[in-house]
Amino acid sequence: MKLDILVIAAHPDDAELSCSGTIAAHIAKGHKVGVLDLTKGEMGTRGTPETRLQESAEASKILNLSARENLSFRDAFFVNDEAHQMEIVKIIRKYQPEIVLANAITDRHPDHPKGSEVASQACFISGLRMVETDHEGLQQEAWRPKYVYHYIQNNYIKPDFVFDISEFWETKLESIKAFKSQFYDPNNQEPASFISSLEYFKFIEARAREFGHMINVQYGEGFTVEKMVGVRDLFDLH
Repeated sequence: MKLDILVIAAHPDDAELSCSGTIAAHIAKGHKVGVLDLTKGEMGTRGTPETRLQESAEASKILNLSARENLSFRDAFFVNDEAHQMEIVKIIRKYQPEIVLANAITDRHPDHPKGSEVASQACFISGLRMVETDHEGLQQEAWRPKYVYHYIQNNYIKPDFVFDISEFWETKLESIKAFKSQFYDPNNQEPASFISSLEYFKFIEARAREFGHMINVQYGEGFTVEKMVGVRDLFDLH
């Protein structure tokens, strides 16, 4: 199955927190979107790998994703090397996305910039014909996504462009809340974490409102680019 957009995320919930409004908007337009989680988030303060997988499945249903896979890289300790790049290359060649959305280039959690780097390099390597991979016994064709964009996560980064998610704000919230083990729950007896406070959802909304304000809409999600974005019609700009 070919995807139009593949979102590559270091942890389950990265995609939902950072770009699920953009995902939902493109699915509503008929595009096929999938998510590749690199780890199971097993080093997180709350929840278990099994719980995170169940929550990922629920979020996938809410967003109506066409595919979701998890590479089970070691949370907090995966590195950007050939072995990890090649696992991602196989997925890119399997789904042949036109666009890849990847982690923030710099962020509070060190896995995010690592995820950003390994995804970007895998996208390039995937286009090299001399690099051979196979899937289910069949040799895969080289494939390089046309565009790689990086969603903005916890740390503020000035976006290169902002996507209007106003119509899909409630869907974004619902997909985030699917990860019940990770966020505010007064009945949860596990230790508190950076994202488990009641205030964290206020931050999520404030960030979306801030990015939305930049383009004169209610809610937005920000992205950075690796290369200049071009347009063929000035009326496409908003």
